[in-house]
Amino acid sequence: MSVETVTLWRPTGPEELALVEASGWREWPPRLPDQPIFYPVLNEEYATMIARDWNVKASGVGFVTRFAVGRDYLERFEVRQVGGRDILEYWIPAEELAEFNANIVGTIEVVAEYR
Repeated sequence: MSVETVTLWRPTGPEELALVEASGWREWPPRLPDQPIFYPVLNEEYATMIARDWNVKASGVGFVTRFAVGRDYLERFEVRQVGGRDILEYWIPAEELAEFNANIVGTIEVVAEYR
């Protein structure tokens, strides 16, 4: 039986990406104490903007990742518009990240790298 999914994107730096790789490309690492929310985004363009403009400045490299999450699970969260029309993301509370990870279908893949 196949699960209907939503494709999500996440801009990330090298430290977080190393932890994703260590998980076998299956899950996002727990949030740090000053990171109460996990922010996956709804389109590649927004993820690219963050990876290219923020992650590169912060750590010298930025990555765009893509992954799928079960649609039924995501329905409990509201899509947040945090800027322009296409600046859309989910806000996943840090304490729910393990359950979020359990609802990832397939693996997390890197689709772009910026330096």
